[in-house]
Amino acid sequence: METIKFKGEECHTMGVFPKVGDKARYFLLTTSGLNDVELCDYKGRCVVLNIFPSLDTDVCAMSVRRFNEMASLLDDVVVLCVSMDLPFAAKRFCVAQGIDNVEVVSAFRSPLFGRKYGVELIDGPLAGLLARGVVVIGENNRVIYSQLVDEITNEPDYEECYETLRLYQSVNE
Repeated sequence: METIKFKGEECHTMGVFPKVGDKARYFLLTTSGLNDVELCDYKGRCVVLNIFPSLDTDVCAMSVRRFNEMASLLDDVVVLCVSMDLPFAAKRFCVAQGIDNVEVVSAFRSPLFGRKYGVELIDGPLAGLLARGVVVIGENNRVIYSQLVDEITNEPDYEECYETLRLYQSVNE
């Protein structure tokens, strides 16, 4: 269990958030086209999991836009923007915002995703949704970056994530 905050009040998650060096946990998520994707579908690429409660909030929407910009600057990196939002809503958001460098995926069919990645909120006003966090999985299926944002209403550290990816790519070229 992890302890984070929502508007200053403590809330908790089910499971343990991945740490750098951990083996990436299996996942099954649903695309905006209602297709299922798994971690193995991205073999040979770095995978960024941008995890958040819902696209219907300003901070979550901003994180998708910022990761969309970041993805346009990196080769062999796929950014999966993960929430419990229905795929239809995620697709509408991306079309309206001109977002095409990230994949929006939903955990609505896969409640175990939140538990495996330690982001399922189990109490507080957002119980049942996912906490805000970023997990970067290297080509060897090891976590190379992780940040569980301690206050859900704050954005993740985009610059630190980007620099980790850039360094990882330069070392592994």
